[in-house]
Amino acid sequence: MQDELLFKLGQSIRYLRLKRGLSQEELGFKSDLSTNSVSSIERGAYNFKIKTLYKIAEALNVDVMEIINCKF
Repeated sequence: MQDELLFKLGQSIRYLRLKRGLSQEELGFKSDLSTNSVSSIERGAYNFKIKTLYKIAEALNVDVMEIINCKF
């Protein structure tokens, strides 16, 4: 069973990634993650570290709070 918080964070990341026109591969490259890791994060299937969240936020050029508070 997926964790609801991880799922919501993943959906926020996916929304912001698509809004910026990035593929999972491009986001992975910019945040030093594999495409599989990005996919797992977006599906809420991977309990990632806060450090990873900051890397993703930097790659998306947003503040971490924008990911956490994303309304889509």
